[in-house]
Amino acid sequence: MQNKIVIVDYGMGNLRSVEKKMKTVGADVIISNKPDDILNSQKIILPGVGHFANGVIKLKQLGFWEVLQHEVLNNKKPILGICLGMQLMTKQSEEGNVQGFGWIDAEVVRFKVSDKLKYKIPHIGWNDLKPDKKNSILNNVDFNQKYYFVHSYHAICYNKQDILTTTQYDYDFVSAFCKDNIFGFQFHPEKSHEQGEQILKNFIQI
Repeated sequence: MQNKIVIVDYGMGNLRSVEKKMKTVGADVIISNKPDDILNSQKIILPGVGHFANGVIKLKQLGFWEVLQHEVLNNKKPILGICLGMQLMTKQSEEGNVQGFGWIDAEVVRFKVSDKLKYKIPHIGWNDLKPDKKNSILNNVDFNQKYYFVHSYHAICYNKQDILTTTQYDYDFVSAFCKDNIFGFQFHPEKSHEQGEQILKNFIQI
């Protein structure tokens, strides 16, 4: 029996809150540290909290790296990256100076704010989203609401067509991107109340 959605457990994710919220919106979901479960899934969620380089190391040690590359690029399986999970989808990061999956033409950099007293790093708390393009994962999403962030690094997209939303924190940064079957969110939809739930509902329908 196929599991509809697998949440990848590589030891760095906010797993239980993602699982709980996905079940709240009606998803058939499991948490797994077994690469074979990725092969048997219909969709994938890659969460993550922590250091970029450590995330790469753990995904490779647990045998997820090549499986994810194949399922996402060859089988075009929909995948949702959250926070560090989003950042790992890019080509590289300043945090550890290692290569990411490279699915998105982007790199991850540390916030370079003009006033460190006014703009605390990490960026923690509630902030706006500004849509850059239409996509079904944003159907019925309320852009008058705020979304929960906690991060010190953000993605710079070199292909502007990949940018889904931006957010202002001293300057505009990419808060979500998408390309074909690949979706990345810097904020935490699982912690963003009803507006975050809508995004997760839309992912289920993709």
